[in-house]
Amino acid sequence: MNLFIDNKSGVPIYEQIYSRIKEQIINGSLKENEALPSIRNLAKDLRISVITTKRAYDELEKDGFLYTVPGKGSFVAARNTQLIREEIFKQIEAHIEAVQKLAFSCNLTRQEVWEIFSLLWEKSDEE
Repeated sequence: MNLFIDNKSGVPIYEQIYSRIKEQIINGSLKENEALPSIRNLAKDLRISVITTKRAYDELEKDGFLYTVPGKGSFVAARNTQLIREEIFKQIEAHIEAVQKLAFSCNLTRQEVWEIFSLLWEKSDEE
């Protein structure tokens, strides 16, 4: 597992760990039932508090991305396709909101934005 933590980002470290692990689960880099580093080992590797790492793991477990076996450690939960689909919808909505703000800032119409989207979609179909 590869994690990069940016101490200058302003995003809490536990949120960065949460996001990076979740991303690796969603994109398939971390496989179902794969063991994650122990909370202590990850904290040591990242040079952060065990409490911070535990919080990230707890949030991932609460959201259904991990499960914990007492005495064994934390593992990637079975891929819940509905959960992953919902997560992707959230990401798409965020990107669409950004496009909408950009379009408003330069007075693009809904039709003009739709035409751009349609052209990009057609281009990806050709590839």
